[in-house]
Amino acid sequence: MTDTVLPHARPAPSPPHWTAMAPRERSVPEYAERRIAAAPAIAPAGPRTPRPAAAPRQMPASAPAKTANAPAKTVRVDNVPRGILYMIAATMFFAVSHAISKWLVATYPVGEVMFFRSLSSLLVTAALVLPFTGLAVFDTPRPGAHLARGFSQACSQTFAVIAFSMMPLAGAIAINFSAPLWAALLSVFWLKERAGPARWAALLTGFSGVVIVANPGADALQIGALFALANAVMYGSVTVAVRGMSATESANTLMMWQLMTVAAFHAALLPFGLVTPTPQDALLLFLTGAANSGAQYTWTKALSLAPTAAVSPFYYLLLVWAMGVGFLVWGDVPTPGLIAGSAVVVGSGLFLLWHETRRHKEKK
Repeated sequence: MTDTVLPHARPAPSPPHWTAMAPRERSVPEYAERRIAAAPAIAPAGPRTPRPAAAPRQMPASAPAKTANAPAKTVRVDNVPRGILYMIAATMFFAVSHAISKWLVATYPVGEVMFFRSLSSLLVTAALVLPFTGLAVFDTPRPGAHLARGFSQACSQTFAVIAFSMMPLAGAIAINFSAPLWAALLSVFWLKERAGPARWAALLTGFSGVVIVANPGADALQIGALFALANAVMYGSVTVAVRGMSATESANTLMMWQLMTVAAFHAALLPFGLVTPTPQDALLLFLTGAANSGAQYTWTKALSLAPTAAVSPFYYLLLVWAMGVGFLVWGDVPTPGLIAGSAVVVGSGLFLLWHETRRHKEKK
């Protein structure tokens, strides 16, 4: 029986052409075969090795730790009794140095006395400072300011010793105590600081005390007083000019630069007069410098141990020692004018110190 094809029936669809085709083998180029053969074999995948944990990051030693347990800053604890004792010792050293200088300038030129005094001061101070600091003590960003300060100090000390040779020791020192008054006066014109009625009253009163001590009626005292006054003015100007140096310079740096500059300045005065000292006087020349070095050290130590307002009033004891030494060695009897004028100068200086200290506290 033959199949009958109905007119409305469609023929069965033929299978897709891709099913009828035999699979074609893809040829690999020769250069690819060489690459595959040369490639290293890949190891079968195994368990993954855990990656070691990263070590905690170390902060540099110089970086401050930002924690609540960070150590607090060291606060200086004042020791007023020790500071006062150091200041009293400084006045004694100064009195000894001034008295020996006055004794020596009666025989030797001023330049020679000042040179050996400053040289021995430099040697003694260097022996105490350099073993701990080395030459780094001379490192400073302000060498010009140090040289200017040293030059002014050299002139000031020279004027003071000349005054010692021409008038009683206590009188010259009493006039020298007017240096803070000159510093306060110069700061008004130089630094444009304000001066109220209290400061002006203290300045005028203090200067009147200087006039009483100077005793303008005596010729010898008048000339010596002029040198003492020049010393006070020079010292006061140095105080104003280098007021900010202590903020960047250490006490050792200030002292070493000053002594080195002063010694160099006084060495230039040696050609104007040089007398060979006796062994006894050579010892005195060394002692005046050693005493001056001790005075500088104890004075600086006093100010580092206690506030200035607490120890500075005791610096005026130098006048008491000077009166005693002048009476015992040279027979200088303090006159009523010297005592009264000294009291006025010292009182004005103490009042000015108290007034300025209170004013700075009120600003804070």
